[in-house]
Amino acid sequence: MAIDRPTAEQLQALAQRLHMHLTPEQASEYLTLMQGSFEAYDLIDELPDYTPVAPASPRPSHRPASSDNPLNAWYYRCEVSGAVDGKLAGRSVALKDNIALAGVPMMNGATPLEGFVPGFDATVVTRLLEAGATVLGKATCEHYCLSGGSHTSDPAPVHNPHRHGYAAGGSSSGSAALVAAGQVDMAVGGDQGGSIRIPSAFCGTYGMKPTHGLVPYTGIMAIEATLDHAGPITANVRDNALMLEVLAGADGLDPRQAAPQVDHYTQYLDRGAKGLRIGVLREGFELANLDPRVADKVNAAIERLASLGAQVAPVSVAEHRLAGALWHPIGCEGLTSQLMHGNGAGFNWKGLYDVALLDKQVGWRTQANRLSPSLKLCMFVGQYGLERYHGRYYAKAQNIARLARAAYDQALQHYDVLVMPTVPILAQPHPPKDCSISEYVARALEMIGNTSAQDITGHPAMSIPCGLVDGLPVGLMLVARHHAEGLLYQAAAAFEASADWRTL
Repeated sequence: MAIDRPTAEQLQALAQRLHMHLTPEQASEYLTLMQGSFEAYDLIDELPDYTPVAPASPRPSHRPASSDNPLNAWYYRCEVSGAVDGKLAGRSVALKDNIALAGVPMMNGATPLEGFVPGFDATVVTRLLEAGATVLGKATCEHYCLSGGSHTSDPAPVHNPHRHGYAAGGSSSGSAALVAAGQVDMAVGGDQGGSIRIPSAFCGTYGMKPTHGLVPYTGIMAIEATLDHAGPITANVRDNALMLEVLAGADGLDPRQAAPQVDHYTQYLDRGAKGLRIGVLREGFELANLDPRVADKVNAAIERLASLGAQVAPVSVAEHRLAGALWHPIGCEGLTSQLMHGNGAGFNWKGLYDVALLDKQVGWRTQANRLSPSLKLCMFVGQYGLERYHGRYYAKAQNIARLARAAYDQALQHYDVLVMPTVPILAQPHPPKDCSISEYVARALEMIGNTSAQDITGHPAMSIPCGLVDGLPVGLMLVARHHAEGLLYQAAAAFEASADWRTL
């Protein structure tokens, strides 16, 4: 079929939006010249899309009743079985609901996407199924993944398994809650500002944000390509390392990947902490909202690692704070361009595009008033930066990000792992439905002070549970060199073997 052609009047109006003026005669002449391009569009319109083949068999799914979903952690339930054998045979998995599972609805926590059903599987899904895992459904995630709290999802707030009415963290809220509650063995999360590690800290799970580009993001709805990470959330270290072995590696379709270095992560699990060089990051303990009880638990965990033979010493990386600041122009302008104006895809990259998802995401414009306050805030900052300063601060921040990475790299020449609190606070109560915008946003962003930096620098970072305060979990964050996830697993496994974190 032929695509719509503009009239001369429409072309004149279009030219005005491009800051040009066309006379009626000029518009008519340009329209004639444009026909060759439009014929190319017609050809593309007639061709079938070139995407992965959908599964041959249907995948029945259903929205669970509230009585079967007390944590509001499930968006949709299903049972998609993988290969009969493999590294993950017999393991059950939940997928964050920004990950495409063909034939099963995907909402990304946001009403504008309600009703969208992916036509093909994300790469991580294909790899999980080939490794023998069974996908039990889609885990609730926060509104367009723009919250470290768990009160922003349009389906319903996700409850912390340790205390109903409290935050499970975000934006991979349902993923961590389901693992912590024992409803699945493992889950896949996404991380652009801490969204794997924050819910892991609040819920008491093991959450790995791998090196940027190690796990392909193909088939996962983007926020900002230079910040997008995907990784495993599990109930123990071994499952996490095993899952990363399945997920890691290039797929040839994700521009975030540049020759990722894959390792045998499970081989690090029995090496112990003896001889590990651990740097205690001073800046990680200087957050204004650091709860001293959280600091005490984290310091006790560090002392335990020292007692296991690790060499522990303080270290300062001043650029840790800088990297957190860089997140604002990169994250806000980037997501405004790619997620919103670019309809979840954006431009200028080669790889696999989900055209149907792009078409669905266009609809946010008719429901913009219903976007979450945390997303609106980021969009206001991003749009202002784009309009007033034409993206110069995004560009400058990307340049300066190399300095922040270099500062981490320099410290990591002397230490195998840097440690700090994952989040500065304990899980907080959900804000009331009639709360102010300020309270809503505070509950969404108050916990990202340590986690956003590694999304800017791309370093692998892992949250591990290290104790309880008033019955709520505390997370210890480990950071390593690019593609040194094995060292994180080595330290995490040594700590895990030394004690049950629930008794600490």
